[in-house]
Amino acid sequence: MEKELIDKLKNELEEGMRLEKCKKCGCMRDALAALKSSLPQFQDKDIDEISKHLDRWMSELKKQEYKCAGCKHCYAAVTLNALHTLLEAGETSETETESIEANPGWPPFPGDYSVLSHSRNCHIAVSTLASEELAQTLNEMRPAGLSIVGKTETENIGIDKLIKNTITNPALRFLILCGPDPQGHLSGKTILALAQNGIDEKMRIIDSPGRRPVLKNVTPEEIDRFKQQVSIIDMIGSEDALTVARKIEELSESKPRPYDVVSDEINPLYVPSAEKEERIQAKEPTSLKLDKAGYFVIIPESARKMIIVEHYSYDNKLLHTIEGITARTIYFTIIDNGWTSDLYHAAYLGKELEKAELSMKLGFRYEQDGI
Repeated sequence: MEKELIDKLKNELEEGMRLEKCKKCGCMRDALAALKSSLPQFQDKDIDEISKHLDRWMSELKKQEYKCAGCKHCYAAVTLNALHTLLEAGETSETETESIEANPGWPPFPGDYSVLSHSRNCHIAVSTLASEELAQTLNEMRPAGLSIVGKTETENIGIDKLIKNTITNPALRFLILCGPDPQGHLSGKTILALAQNGIDEKMRIIDSPGRRPVLKNVTPEEIDRFKQQVSIIDMIGSEDALTVARKIEELSESKPRPYDVVSDEINPLYVPSAEKEERIQAKEPTSLKLDKAGYFVIIPESARKMIIVEHYSYDNKLLHTIEGITARTIYFTIIDNGWTSDLYHAAYLGKELEKAELSMKLGFRYEQDGI
């Protein structure tokens, strides 16, 4: 472990905790929580000096008045950077280093998640349901034992992917549900209903309160494995990252064995059922045809925060002028009026209009057909 990094981490915390503004700031609160959750991973006596002060620093925190004070020098940010550098340097315990070699491509299904560890000793997955902010905070805190964290916003496709990404990693034995349950979808309560009641013959989750809790991309066998492999921890509604991190650490201390083990070796990873859909590689079109309804010239006017679109015939006669403040309203207006008759052209217009809107928001020069 690099002693200068530890010294820097300690000095930044000491300086910051002398300031009243830091004691009331969410940045410092999150930094101390991240440090506390990460300490068990270190096996270096130099870190003991920080451990002696950590409880005192946390007791000195005041009621949070702001998430971030926007300081030019943020002691908490420098602390987190130093902590992450130490973690990435590999100065962690064996629980963070032993990976499941048979799983190089895990997780197999794309989604809104972050993978923190492929270790066979990290047993916890967390779904923050509708909260992206909570997922990001837990990702930054990196509590010991956390393998993967992300959202699950829908009660059908979202749960399909959650099931498949869980059963393809036998190290995962706990699933924590936290954060706000998405309105209408209620994916959190739907997962609880799945664990308790299962599915009916139409693959509908029994007694789910969600709108359309029908699973169409998993098999009954995969659902059974999911129910057997993970214990679900109901923390739905909790948005306090520190509380969730403490639960992760508590579960990690139980050190469960990976699912499906023979002696000390993990059985080959479960392979999900073959996908029914054909995977097609995207490619450039072989030819493009002109839209018989005409062409468009897009002109963003930053001063008025307005996008002007001129619609021309191919003999260059101006047919229509459309004004709008968002790309969405303009392309819906064009489609609703039948001013485009080609799907390629409609897709092109959507892309260019979004780029024009971004140019006004971000301050770059818009060039139609440019990169």
